[in-house]
Amino acid sequence: MRQRPSLTPIIGALPTTVPFVGPEAQERDRRRPFRARIGANESSFGPSPRVIARMESVARDQWMYCDPDNYELKVAAAAHHDVDVVVVGEGIDGLLGLVARMYVAPGDAVVTSLGAYPTFNFHIAGVGGRLVTVPYVDDKEDLEGLLAAVHREKAPLVYLSNPDNPMGSWWEAPEVIRFIEALPETTMLVLDEAYGELGPALALPPIDVARPNVVRMRTFSKAYGLAGIRCGYAVAEREVIRDFEKIRNHYGVSRMAQIAGLEALADQDYLNSVVARVAAGRRRIAAIAEQNGLKPLPSATNFVTIDCGRDGAFALKVMQALLSRDVFIRKPMAPRLDRCIRVSVGLDHELDIFAEELPGALAAARGN
Repeated sequence: MRQRPSLTPIIGALPTTVPFVGPEAQERDRRRPFRARIGANESSFGPSPRVIARMESVARDQWMYCDPDNYELKVAAAAHHDVDVVVVGEGIDGLLGLVARMYVAPGDAVVTSLGAYPTFNFHIAGVGGRLVTVPYVDDKEDLEGLLAAVHREKAPLVYLSNPDNPMGSWWEAPEVIRFIEALPETTMLVLDEAYGELGPALALPPIDVARPNVVRMRTFSKAYGLAGIRCGYAVAEREVIRDFEKIRNHYGVSRMAQIAGLEALADQDYLNSVVARVAAGRRRIAAIAEQNGLKPLPSATNFVTIDCGRDGAFALKVMQALLSRDVFIRKPMAPRLDRCIRVSVGLDHELDIFAEELPGALAAARGN
């Protein structure tokens, strides 16, 4: 038998898995496309026309490498938040991988919520960290529980998303600030604000880069409608940003992504129009759920989580029945949260399809 190079012990012990099975993989398995793609929390409204025009105008320039400093986008994002400097990365997912490498040694405890964004967990496993998970309370991340776990485990890193995925819930700024102030100075908080532009202003504490133990992350994937370009940024204290620079992939954010992000930030009028359309879409999804006897949860994101009223096995059947009807949605999988399905805001015709197919999917799940 041939010998082969050895993996590191950490990587060798990991299962072969991914945080999400994408709709494209599901379509390949099904051998047909979805009619409604309302499961990945993308923005079906797409980017600003200004962004599209700029991307088209620079298409011929893509033979050049990107600016490894991300200079223009970095300056624009910093000005947008009235700070001196930010770090740009390949979406929040890429930045989370850097944070894991920066702050987590093999065996270190890392605190997160049970059922929160799984890609964070994926990165922690990749550096040999030990996940400590805290259950949600009333469909919200449990701030007191997270704080207690941090102190108990002496955790160097804790993750909090606000607004939250997968439940769409949020904490208002005073509660988040109290959480930050109660953290040990030696614990870094990753505050994932991927949905920050879509929620109430009260959910976002003022930017404060004086604290060296808070990293706030934003993305162009959600409200800005640029999920396909993989671009985001982190706001933090200057020395923390310098530490990111030690290990980030300097050529990881493409020339096109940098240009698109720059133009997206400049078109806040379009962003505001998308926020209004998302709010209308949330209301439409909630109404569809209620018309079918289900309970929509309050949401500050671009999706609505819907309580199916039974257990996780039933909600899974509902999701599978919708998938079989060519409606791509997802669901939480953690205990207590798994009674729900999650539906992203889509275009009108996609929500029409969801409305048409949900009654049959529920009937199938009930065995009718």
